[in-house]
Amino acid sequence: MLKRDADLSQPLEKLHPNERIKHESRGLRGTIDQGLEDRITAGLPEEADRQLLKFHGIYQEENRDLRQERRQKRLEPAYEFMVRLRLPGGVVTPKQWLRLDELARRYGNGTLRLTTRQTFQFHGVLKWNLKPLIQALRLIHLDSIAACGDVNRNVIATANPFRSAVHQAVWQLAKDLSAHLLPRTRAYFEIWLNGEKLAEGPKNEEEPIYGTTYLPRKFKIALAVPPDNDVDVFAHDLGFIAIVEGGKLAGFNVSVGGGMGRTDGDLSTYPKLGEVIGFCTLEQAIQVAEKVVSIQRDFGNRQNRSRARLKYTLDVHGQEWFIGELEQRLGWKLEPTRPFAFTRRTDPFGWVQGEDGKWHYGLYIECGRVKGELMCALRALAQEFNGYFCLTCNQNLILAGIEEQDLPRMRQQFSDLGLVDSSSPSRRASLACVALPTCNLAMAEAERYFPKFMERFEQLLASLGLDNEAITVRISGCPNGCARPYLAEIGLSGRSPGKYNLYLGGSPSGERLAVLHLENIDENRIFAVLAQCLQQYANERRNGESFGDFLARIGWREPQTVLTLNQSNG
Repeated sequence: MLKRDADLSQPLEKLHPNERIKHESRGLRGTIDQGLEDRITAGLPEEADRQLLKFHGIYQEENRDLRQERRQKRLEPAYEFMVRLRLPGGVVTPKQWLRLDELARRYGNGTLRLTTRQTFQFHGVLKWNLKPLIQALRLIHLDSIAACGDVNRNVIATANPFRSAVHQAVWQLAKDLSAHLLPRTRAYFEIWLNGEKLAEGPKNEEEPIYGTTYLPRKFKIALAVPPDNDVDVFAHDLGFIAIVEGGKLAGFNVSVGGGMGRTDGDLSTYPKLGEVIGFCTLEQAIQVAEKVVSIQRDFGNRQNRSRARLKYTLDVHGQEWFIGELEQRLGWKLEPTRPFAFTRRTDPFGWVQGEDGKWHYGLYIECGRVKGELMCALRALAQEFNGYFCLTCNQNLILAGIEEQDLPRMRQQFSDLGLVDSSSPSRRASLACVALPTCNLAMAEAERYFPKFMERFEQLLASLGLDNEAITVRISGCPNGCARPYLAEIGLSGRSPGKYNLYLGGSPSGERLAVLHLENIDENRIFAVLAQCLQQYANERRNGESFGDFLARIGWREPQTVLTLNQSNG
């Protein structure tokens, strides 16, 4: 029998196969170490080990651009690995940045990827380079533990903790939550660091929070500081919304049950916004997080992974049940929610002065991909920069902590290095996931398609006099929605090469889901729709009204002539 807690158990054979893999993994070890030593294949030969590898922050992928060529030559797929860092709050020092830059060029594909979850990904890492990479990361106090897998993943927070004391406190909570919810197993240190053990680590490997089967699926936490919702707090299993009263952090409203993933053709899966259920103090936040995780551990769906996220647990049992279960486990009741308001979720670009008088510079990075001249420029900057590199959940970078007296010199240096961006407002507000050629789940292009799509979109906006509008576009290569397209004003979710589902009408503050408008359509069809609704927006919008809010207000549907065109295309 597989015990999930003292009162609930189920036979393993009735659960999803991944539950047995976790249960029998010997604390996430499996036979990963043996697979790493196998020189016959560039991948891990055992499926169980490939699943367990995710708990170590690593995915086995392949270069899908080479798939057909290698099949014709009867070669195995071009296996490579993605390594994702655990970086709560998304802050590194210039020294760490330089080392990450070096490691990306030595062991990866020569680029750094800033993700929508405020961390770094290395792509194109070969199997024999995994250990050297992780050991090098350890030397700069970084790791990839629990960056993936059925555990709490990287904890994100409103970008740049150095802008105020409140932001600093929220960042500290993100780090504390990440540490508290880490798996206790020493497998990571044994496999990747030659048995090294953290001196401050646990004395035994019992998992008091996770148990032997960990969680039914991934679990994500976000911390937001209004009026900014740059983390898309309602897209997460658990959200903490900072409540500031009298200039000080009073505590957090608690949101539960958000999630973006869905499965095409399965109407029982859907994106969902989190529900605000109460208020807790800063001192209570870690206890709240642990108990929410424990409820998902004990009641989450372990038969069907498509319905294993907390949002489905909440929907099956109901909010009233969930709050009662949470408060029973806490031993106290949440306070009533307190007022808050989100007004934006884009990043602050250019120069912004913080509460302490220091300056911060927001730099746009298209799709979060640091490469080529940009990589060289940031490397040169990091060699003499005394501040911090702060990642955002919009895949951008904030160079933080610049002293007032250094401002003229830094302005000139940024200009000399070409770190002055002139991208359009809509491009700055938009995202794309990695997708092809490396993501195993990708059904269509996203990052590589983004520049082409945005160029055509910007031309359309200019033709309608809307080129100064920051309309949010998000492109994901599959229904899992890593770029959170279901919260965009215009969202694309990949269905097949060159074909996407089109979502319209998300709110600019991230508090309303977009609506599925058309399925499985190509670029020309997408732009035919966008041309019509943007024309109407240009003619009929209210003063200051966003595109998404306009569509929601009027309940926009395209004219019948366009539907007829769609039908004629099959």
